[in-house]
Amino acid sequence: MVFVLDKQKKPLMPCSEKRARLLLERRRARVVNIVPFTIRLVDRLRENSVLQDMRLKLDPGSKTTGMAITLDGIHGTHVVFLGEIVHKSGIQARLEARRAVRRGRRFRHTRYRAARFQNRTRKDGWLPPSLAARVNQTLRTVDKIRAHAPITAMSVEHVRFDTQKLENPEIVGVEYQQGTLLGYEVREYLLEKWGRTCVYCGATDVPLQVEHIIPKRRGGSNRMSNLTLACKPCNLQKGKQTAAEFGHPDVQVHARQPLKDAALMNATRWRLYHQLQATSLPVEGGSGGRTKKQRIAHDLPKEHYYDALCVGKSTPAQFLTLPAFVQIWSAKGRGNRQRCRTDKHGFPIRHLSRQKHHFGFQTGDLVQAVIPHGKYAGTWTGRATVKASGSIRIVTSIGVHPTTSYRYGHVLQRGNGWVYTQKPSNQERGKAASSPA
Repeated sequence: MVFVLDKQKKPLMPCSEKRARLLLERRRARVVNIVPFTIRLVDRLRENSVLQDMRLKLDPGSKTTGMAITLDGIHGTHVVFLGEIVHKSGIQARLEARRAVRRGRRFRHTRYRAARFQNRTRKDGWLPPSLAARVNQTLRTVDKIRAHAPITAMSVEHVRFDTQKLENPEIVGVEYQQGTLLGYEVREYLLEKWGRTCVYCGATDVPLQVEHIIPKRRGGSNRMSNLTLACKPCNLQKGKQTAAEFGHPDVQVHARQPLKDAALMNATRWRLYHQLQATSLPVEGGSGGRTKKQRIAHDLPKEHYYDALCVGKSTPAQFLTLPAFVQIWSAKGRGNRQRCRTDKHGFPIRHLSRQKHHFGFQTGDLVQAVIPHGKYAGTWTGRATVKASGSIRIVTSIGVHPTTSYRYGHVLQRGNGWVYTQKPSNQERGKAASSPA
């Protein structure tokens, strides 16, 4: 898929690679961005174009957020874009290292720096920087997609579990297995709460069964505080015993913890949901249990982008087409303001220059270098790391990092804090694209 803009850089309907190549050959379009590849038409305005309904779907995650764009056509729903947002890691570690250096200055024979943590207050709804960065990176991606495609609606998984369904204390019969959404809300909550392991033997990567801590024949109920997960052998061996009699009294204590744990895990999802609502576009919410149910119904493998594709009630019974490649957008940042580098004890070892541009290059730019000779002779394209001496280290997608002089390179696209790559989509999707769910 290729993003298309009109003469005034307003988003139009995306096109295929073949159509984009023809438009460029006929000089009806110009290249705007290399990654993601975007062209601008020189003879078309948005007012003179026909637009169709496109929906952006998001599945927020701790490390990776899935995204998908669907197109509602005449004959059905087409999937025109699949992607993943790889969130920036190491934020908490860097903050703790900076805090250690700052506090260490108060105990050395240097200029005293008074403590200020007692003068600082946190606003309502405050999130830790690592969590806030995850939300901001997702919002930034949404803004970029809306600037390149005419999105008319959005869907987002705003809760990992539907806590309103979980808070019902009077679940009876087999509702914990065959209730609303076939019990996916309850089961997803239990999988997350108990770490996707058997609580009795610690087995992982095995089929787990919903199990009563106090058996029903001995007065146990189907309330959430009496449910856990166990593998089949442990469930059979436990029989009519309670968890305490089976030698695991700690299971009952952990099971009674309130549902505030689920609310904490949903904090960033709710923040993202409210921020998306401020865009004035219709925003559809969904739960993790519904997403899992619909993904299994479509016979799609467990991937972040397929989870995003199955978010919300708007998911159709059948997808007509699925892309063969997935776009990977990795957040790297634009550097930092730390000018002094320290050793493991916090003592300065070197200082960095405040100048970021060297010989027309800056770290993060997409660069193509033609190396004439040497071990890395050839043409290389990737993200550049620039030094003041004029040497450029090119980080390629294949794991090779050649270093050359700035004289052999030229900038393809200025860095914006992101790295764009792609990979083939998971082919183990069965008949999802050709048969109804």
